[in-house]
Amino acid sequence: MKKKLISSILAGLFAFSVAFTAQTQAATRDEIAAIQVKTAADFKYWNDNSPTKQKIIKFVEEATNPNSKNYIPPEDRIVTTDMDGTFYCETAPLYFQETMFFYRVLEDENYQAPKKIVNFAKKIKPKVYNKTGLTPAENKTLYQWLTKAYEGMTPEEYRAYVRNFMDTNETGLTNLKRGEAFYLPMVEIYSYLANNGFTVYVDSACGVDTTRELVGDILPIDYDRILASDFVYTSTGMGKEAAREHFYDRHKEKIVISGETLIENGKTAKIFSILNQIGKSPVLAFGNSTGDSGMLEYTLQNSKYHTEAFFVICDDVERELGNLERAKKDRDLALKRGWNPISMHDEFKTIYGDNVKREK
Repeated sequence: MKKKLISSILAGLFAFSVAFTAQTQAATRDEIAAIQVKTAADFKYWNDNSPTKQKIIKFVEEATNPNSKNYIPPEDRIVTTDMDGTFYCETAPLYFQETMFFYRVLEDENYQAPKKIVNFAKKIKPKVYNKTGLTPAENKTLYQWLTKAYEGMTPEEYRAYVRNFMDTNETGLTNLKRGEAFYLPMVEIYSYLANNGFTVYVDSACGVDTTRELVGDILPIDYDRILASDFVYTSTGMGKEAAREHFYDRHKEKIVISGETLIENGKTAKIFSILNQIGKSPVLAFGNSTGDSGMLEYTLQNSKYHTEAFFVICDDVERELGNLERAKKDRDLALKRGWNPISMHDEFKTIYGDNVKREK
């Protein structure tokens, strides 16, 4: 009898331990990838009175109803969304790509960065982590050297590096790994749109291979629907030859990152990406900063169909690393431009999971 009692107690303690562990973590990548929203009743991460949720539901119901004046044929149901700060954390303490740069240059024992890059990273890292701001010159240099630190890597090696960094902990938020830092309510929106005949594209200023690794197996967005800043590649046998004139010998050479600056996909460049890679104007667009302004404005310029633009406001200082001063400016800008503001504080029932909080 005692043995049964002890076994029962131990089993209970084990179950409690498992449950407690599960509750203290954010949603895993598998759990995020499993999010399915097909009807309005399936949303669970938005507050019931969310104006964004209500507007999206109405938009979808009208766009998919052939009898509605706002009907949109399936082939024209194009959606574009920014990544950092729109559906993925950009505040811990900075974009994923920039944070990985500091790790690569200052902490990676398997890499010896050029001394000038090390000195630069040491100089600006405190500013980034304390959020005191970089000068325009420092921002420019950081952007120039983001890919220099991976010079000579093959695309496959770089993607593996991104994957490994995704398994590290976010800075400033509890119980959250970098590969899990997705806004669950926004993931629901993309699932709902995809399940109702909309085609969703990412239109990001982050590097294309970085973006693909972060979202490729977690959102209903295929690899070929990632519009992003381009890496500049070279061949180990190309030398100073132009790529268009070089004969690539698969037996003697391989494709590697050149180390040259990313070809940036921001502001008006996002419109050109849409034109070149989609060929149609979006009917819905989601962003969070002036870097997304081109995409948002271009979407609203489409006169053929009813269109909407949404602007995510990072105004939560408990569950996210929000900045209320910037949030007010962003909200004012959104209202001025006719973009629908999305309040993370007021509309998101949870962001990453209930046990992810701002570190004190």
